[in-house]
Amino acid sequence: MLEVQEHGPVLKFRAARAILGRVIYHTAAYWVDGLLIDTTCAFTAQELAQALGSSPVQQIVNTHSHEDHIGANSLLQESRGARVWAHPLALPILANPRLQHLHPYRRLFWGWPRPSQGEPVGEWVETAQYRFQVIYTPGHSVDHICLYEPQQGWLFTGDTYIGGRERSVRPDYDVYATIASLKKLAALPATKLFPGSGTVRTDPAEDIRRKAAQLEELGATVRHLYEQGLDIDTIKKQILGREPLLLYVTLGHFSGRHLIEAYLRGIPTPGGAG
Repeated sequence: MLEVQEHGPVLKFRAARAILGRVIYHTAAYWVDGLLIDTTCAFTAQELAQALGSSPVQQIVNTHSHEDHIGANSLLQESRGARVWAHPLALPILANPRLQHLHPYRRLFWGWPRPSQGEPVGEWVETAQYRFQVIYTPGHSVDHICLYEPQQGWLFTGDTYIGGRERSVRPDYDVYATIASLKKLAALPATKLFPGSGTVRTDPAEDIRRKAAQLEELGATVRHLYEQGLDIDTIKKQILGREPLLLYVTLGHFSGRHLIEAYLRGIPTPGGAG
């Protein structure tokens, strides 16, 4: 399923696959002036191409190499002649998506992307009317970038900023890099935020600052409890409660325990051991 919405000259394509009539996760792509930022997942690639209609797609920028953001790269390269730009670390996965292990839920929700040929993105991406600054924002993934159009105040954040409070994450999530990236984005005088979830926001700096502060406060609590001698599972239960449904849907790939572990990575155990 694919929803299309206009935000001035920016077109938002919000995609999802319904499982047993229920949508669990959305992902979004954005088109502006011949530039497509992310391409949703393999299951919605044809829908996205049809929804674009006669709109030209000269360039694609992938914010990162996760399968729900690169799914229509190949189709649009072949049918529209689009050039694909991404962080250098993303390029091997674009060329061979099976280098990235897809858990069963990921194959079910988003599917395997077809290979596409990407090029390393520079410091700026230009269209006929706009000029987008490329900002490196690791944390959600090591190859993550965001785009910022300073004249318009548009900020395209991929999955660096999604919104809401974290209750479960993947095991490779780098929470401290995420906080640093959010602070970098919060310093920009942005006027509109276009995240990977598709929920467009009009007060970017405040929303991003609030998210960074929430993550920092949660981290301080985790470290305090750990220093008091509580183990990871006890800390998780005390501050996060029961695991959300996502734990079971993803067969444990997303979990609250991973979030607690992310805050404690590299911190010695209480008493100096380890």
